[in-house]
Amino acid sequence: MLDVTKLRLGEAGISNCDYVAGDAYEIAKLVPRRVDLVFMANAFHGVPDRLHLARAVREVLNPSGRFAIVNWHQCPREETTILGEPRGPRTELRMSPDQTISAVEPAGFRPLQVVEVLPYHYGVVFERPST
Repeated sequence: MLDVTKLRLGEAGISNCDYVAGDAYEIAKLVPRRVDLVFMANAFHGVPDRLHLARAVREVLNPSGRFAIVNWHQCPREETTILGEPRGPRTELRMSPDQTISAVEPAGFRPLQVVEVLPYHYGVVFERPST
């Protein structure tokens, strides 16, 4: 996945990215400096300790940095088809935007925006307050 991401961002002329594979709970060890954005897609629903992860992400963000999470909508997996086949996590793992916000907010984040990512996803953008 990292190779595909590098390729696609490179094709788009985006070069100010670092690509790291590792344990997300250990993000502070994987990222040597503070960053402006941590982006997570299609994975937050499977994180066993979401508050722990959110706290770890907060520690690597600059003040006013953003944590963006893209999740599958909380609807039956059978309704999220691509090329006629169900896609995404099991139905019972899916989270609503409110559940995502409730999982991240206690780590000291402020939700800024919930956006639709058609056809089956939503995104929540959080900010690490500057104080």
